[in-house]
Formats: sequence, C-alpha cells, structure tokens
Amino acid sequence: MQGLTCSTCHRHTSYYRRENEGVNLCKGCFKDSVERKVRRTISRWKMFSPADHIAVAVSGGKDSLTMLMILKKLSAKFKQTRITAVTVDEGIAGYREEAVDLAKAYCDKLDVEHEIVSFKELYGDGLDDFLRGRPERMTACSYCGVFRRKAINIGAKRVGATKIATAHNLDDVVQTYLLNLFQGDVERFARFNPVLRDPRGGFLPRVKPLCEVPEKEVALYGYAEGLTFQSASCPYMTEALRNELRTMLNRLELAHPGVLFSSYRAMTKLRALAEPGVPDSVLRSCRSCGEPTTLEICEACKMVGVSMDKLEVTA
Repeated sequence: MQGLTCSTCHRHTSYYRRENEGVNLCKGCFKDSVERKVRRTISRWKMFSPADHIAVAVSGGKDSLTMLMILKKLSAKFKQTRITAVTVDEGIAGYREEAVDLAKAYCDKLDVEHEIVSFKELYGDGLDDFLRGRPERMTACSYCGVFRRKAINIGAKRVGATKIATAHNLDDVVQTYLLNLFQGDVERFARFNPVLRDPRGGFLPRVKPLCEVPEKEVALYGYAEGLTFQSASCPYMTEALRNELRTMLNRLELAHPGVLFSSYRAMTKLRALAEPGVPDSVLRSCRSCGEPTTLEICEACKMVGVSMDKLEVTA
C-alpha cells in the first residue's frame, strides 16, 4: 500500500485495500468503516435496544475481543445499555488457559463485567478428559459445539442478560450456511440468521454484530487497535469439515473478491424463503438439567451419558 492515498480522507497513506470495493483506506478510515458497518448491521437487523443487557460471548480469540471492543464503544452512546462478557472454559490443555487470561485482562482494561463458566462445572469434565475413551463416531467439535451453546446460554442467564452477542464474522456465517446445506439440514439452514429469536422464550435471543465483516478485516481492526490475540490454535480444529470449507472459500475470495458478500446476500434471501416451510418445534424442559430442548433429554445431557433409565431410577 506504500505511496497510495486513502480513498476516503485523501490525506493519509493507505493502510488497507478493500478489493471488493476497489478502495484504499488509511488506518483511521478503515477502523471507522468497520465500526459503521457494525452499527448498520445492528440497526438493519434491530439487534439491540438501549435497555438491553448484552452477554458478549468472549473466547479470547481475535473475533470476540474485537467485538467486545466495538460493542463497548457503541454502548457508551447508550447510557442504559449494559454489557457483560461471558467466557466458556472448555478445558482444552495448552489452549484455553491463554485465551481465558486474555479475556480477563481485556475485560479489566475495558471495565466490563466478566463471567466464566466451564465444561467441568457444568458437565463434570473438561473436553480433553471427556473425549478420553469416547467412541470416535463424532468429532471433538461436534461435542464442543453442543456443550458451548448450552454453556453460553447458562452463563448469560446467570448474569441476567436479555440477549447474547456472538462474534460470528462474514466467513463464519457463509461457512455455516454451506455446512447446513451440505449436511442436508434444512431446518438449521432455514433458522440460521444474524438474529435468532425464540418466540417461545426458552432461549435468549442471539445476535451476530460482526456477520457482515470479513474475518481478515476483524483481525486487522484488532491489530490496528493494538489488541493481543491468542497465539495457540485449537488442537481439534483440523477435525472439522468447516476447516476444509474455510480453505476453499478463502481461495475463492482471493481469486474473485466479493464472493463471500454475494453468497451471504443470496443465502439470507433463500433462508427467508425457506423458513415458512419449516414447522415450529415444541420446546420442553430437559428432564435432567431443566434447560430448554425439543427432546425429553437435551443433546448435551445425552452426550454426557444421561439416559431416561437413569432418570427413572433416581426419580
């Protein structure tokens, strides 16, 4: 970018070139553009109201720390809005310790309340210990995804939040749409959205303020703000189909800038068309833990090993 001038302010040297728009941006204009995009996304999808108490899911990675910083800036404009960070400690040795420490440090720095929930507390074991001796019919990510969703919901309720904000970026959203499509999961494809509201009231609404910001721009914003990110990668990430999709989409976006945005727009339109054809599911309380589920025993409790037979014996 050396020698190029910012296309917005025409004063400063370019820091980043946004290929899909054909513009060069200095550091200040780049950060402003990302914050504007997040504000527009929040407004377009009616994600928050000033009186909301937002549980921000903060893992300690680049996406969640960047989201926490942006939402903290935006919440300062709405005096009633309160944010609390919720961190899930999955119990992955050599990985989660660093991330939890980073989350704690930035919450202290930003003066944000912080709640930590752990797999060990909720399920009796951390993920590493839980996976030992388990049959290999499911990947670690399959277990972790179910456990994390439940843990975040529990943590958010514990702090009295009205909504949960997760740090899914544009890349994540497109990958999830495609995963649901490839796996033939029409129901999840139709219900996956930047805003997930449960009209039955069993789950707290979940919103994705970064859903229209590409992953590389989320990371660059964090670097521009001087954030320190987690250095270690999850040791289980290579097991997931998502990792192969990520590689494929990155190559496509490099060769054809704008593919992610056009895919996102098409998928949100297709989702809206498909949603009316998916019948509402019936929610009930899990017989074991009391959390909302469409089954008698929620998926997390089933994975832990709770069965109806055990419940009948202890009843």
